[in-house]
Amino acid sequence: MSWRLARSDFVRQRGEMNKKALKGLVDSGQVPGILAYAEGQPIGWCAVAPREAFLRLERSRILSRVDDKPVWSIVCFFVAKAFRGKGLSVRLLEAAVNYVRGQGGKIVEGYPVEPNKDWRPPDPFVYTGVASAFRKAGFMEIIRRSKTRPIMRYEP
Repeated sequence: MSWRLARSDFVRQRGEMNKKALKGLVDSGQVPGILAYAEGQPIGWCAVAPREAFLRLERSRILSRVDDKPVWSIVCFFVAKAFRGKGLSVRLLEAAVNYVRGQGGKIVEGYPVEPNKDWRPPDPFVYTGVASAFRKAGFMEIIRRSKTRPIMRYEP
């Protein structure tokens, strides 16, 4: 829910209230993301929706709109520890692109981090994904307003 709310609202309704808000989205019929399963157990998550659903993107200086094209945004991942480093993020990205196409969307945007030889963030800081996974899924960097944060797009 953090990307869908103003930061102050997310902090104010921390915990149970944010869980209820997410459940409310699901109960209303909205699809907040893509899930990955292994042997019937959820092992991964990718949040995807039209960019307008993510208030924090609209307020971000670094991640502000590149142009006025309608885009869907991928803002968050979770991969269970036992499945990290095995390409699951790439598969989630591919599934997200297919989902967006099925909804009539054409452009999918992501906001990953780009580790480098001087900076390797801990796992909790790469919740927006890593640029290498986006590249493997066919995304291209379109702009970079920060050394470690490209904006990447998948366009047919």
